[in-house]
Amino acid sequence: MLKSAGPMSTTVVHEAHPEGKLSKEELLRIHELMLRSRLLEERLIRMQKQGDGYFWIGGPGEEAFNVALGLLVHKGEGLDYDYLHLHYRSSATMLAMGADPLDSMRQMKSTATDPYSGGRNFVNHYSIKKWNVVPVSSPIEVQYSMAPGTALAQKRHGGKGITIVQGGDAGTAEGDFPTCLVWASRPGAELPMLIIVTNNQWGISTAASTQHGERNIADRGKAFGMRTGVIDGNDPEAAYVGIKDAMDYVRRERKPFLLEAMVSRLYGHSSSSGANFISEEADCIGRLEQRLEQAGLLSRAQADVMRKKIEADFLEASKRVREEPQPEGKAAMEHIFREAGDLQEAAQNKPKSRTNGAD
Repeated sequence: MLKSAGPMSTTVVHEAHPEGKLSKEELLRIHELMLRSRLLEERLIRMQKQGDGYFWIGGPGEEAFNVALGLLVHKGEGLDYDYLHLHYRSSATMLAMGADPLDSMRQMKSTATDPYSGGRNFVNHYSIKKWNVVPVSSPIEVQYSMAPGTALAQKRHGGKGITIVQGGDAGTAEGDFPTCLVWASRPGAELPMLIIVTNNQWGISTAASTQHGERNIADRGKAFGMRTGVIDGNDPEAAYVGIKDAMDYVRRERKPFLLEAMVSRLYGHSSSSGANFISEEADCIGRLEQRLEQAGLLSRAQADVMRKKIEADFLEASKRVREEPQPEGKAAMEHIFREAGDLQEAAQNKPKSRTNGAD
């Protein structure tokens, strides 16, 4: 379990605790999702380099943490379920929740069939209303100042639904991050929020070691009296246990938790920096496959067969996407504002006042 000596302490967890070990079936399932997420990102990078997309940014290297997060989310629509304010490195979370990899390729190609933005946004900018996945925004870390809104609604509503917000280490320099900490921690009005920082120790081309004076970014939560933790995001078992313990705390106490996950950045910041593999970074999939092989759960040959099968499937899917239609110019202004008919329907379905029954 993720333990803490008090509400203002930071716990650094590098390994999963023995009592939190995952079953072999769970580890194999997590491995498959991690591998699918990595190969999807590699396919998206190839699509961009081949001219089937103008820009790539994603999360290769963060699969262990993001898959665990996706598996633990209480998925659904409305205040009784978890709200997700993610960023553009969260593709593994989406796949673990059940998203179709084909839809990420559609967004890369900017097709009219892209379900997240109708071809209007670039890759890994998700938006799924039925799962409470709030639209991913390109401006850095604005999700931190947006997330208290859904958390406040959940605070008033009651229940077990929580708000989950995630961003990177460099973005914590933006004012939106401390704004989130302030709103989440007001005495007597604390919000049910899991505040996540995935720390890959880079801000585009700037090393975190030259920018951060604090030992851990999670330590910044101490000033706000909130529970905090730091976990090894490259270890799927440690990530799963750490996220679950943090989620359980937020659901039970209806108070915020600031969780920092140490992860890798395997293909650089984005296609703007070349998107080439960086061998010096720790590879969470390679580490997991080595552990599974040593435990006799997955051989090198089995892993290679799985990889080739997924790669072939994704290649065929990318060819299909190439033939799908592009958005028409006349649709440029659709889905920008809520339509009048939708507003009228919402007004008709508005709950009656608790005081006098009037609208």
